[in-house]
Amino acid sequence: MVFSKLRGDRSALSDLRTSGCMKMLFPRGDGKELTGILLNTAGGVTGGDHLSLHAGAKAGSHLRLSTQASERIYRAQPGEVGQIETDLSAADGARLDWLPQETILFDRAALIRRLTVNLSGNARLLLAEPLIFGRAAMGETVDAAQLTDQIRVIRDGSLIFADTMRLQGDLRAHMARTAIGAGAGAMATVLLATTTDEADSLLPQIRALLPDSAGASVIRPGLLYLRLLSLDGFELRKTLLPVLTCLNGGNLPRTWMI
Repeated sequence: MVFSKLRGDRSALSDLRTSGCMKMLFPRGDGKELTGILLNTAGGVTGGDHLSLHAGAKAGSHLRLSTQASERIYRAQPGEVGQIETDLSAADGARLDWLPQETILFDRAALIRRLTVNLSGNARLLLAEPLIFGRAAMGETVDAAQLTDQIRVIRDGSLIFADTMRLQGDLRAHMARTAIGAGAGAMATVLLATTTDEADSLLPQIRALLPDSAGASVIRPGLLYLRLLSLDGFELRKTLLPVLTCLNGGNLPRTWMI
């Protein structure tokens, strides 16, 4: 659990509690936001593991969350499934950035992941979830796996965004299909939720950064949604980093640059 609060004109740590393999680091920064870096000391997730995170930005504060490295979803034993549950919140006037590095699926992985975000008032959310289906440079393929990935965003008690992806079986064959991945080995979901015209004003800039394998739209007032497909993780980052830097209005956490 980690929460930020406003102290003077800067965001500071309000509450922190960790247990098990989940740890938090707080690098020094030049900005007024509080940056928290998630660290899974177990080195990854496999069948039977259950990780959970509760985090939020209290009124007027700015909390930016990322990870020290890519999360690895390893091979699971038959009948076992790993679970990752993330519950985030941002109070009125707060800003929350959820910017984890890539999640890498290995062959025979099994994962259920749920991300729920509750926003209040005029809270601002920037969210990214990059996903890689095996490391192409290592010759890895995902010939059998199962993935359920769910994102829900709620503002003042009303659901404003819902996305669920389910893939099972030969993921390499699934992603090769034109209507699913057209041969992509990596993908990312990006969401910007505001109560201003920021989403509309940023949309032309974002579209100018995108390849043909990506698309971005303002799907409702104040809600910019982007889906990006790439050949591999390297190509994904070539587009994702400029996009996130634009939406973030500044540099990404340093762990993204290492």
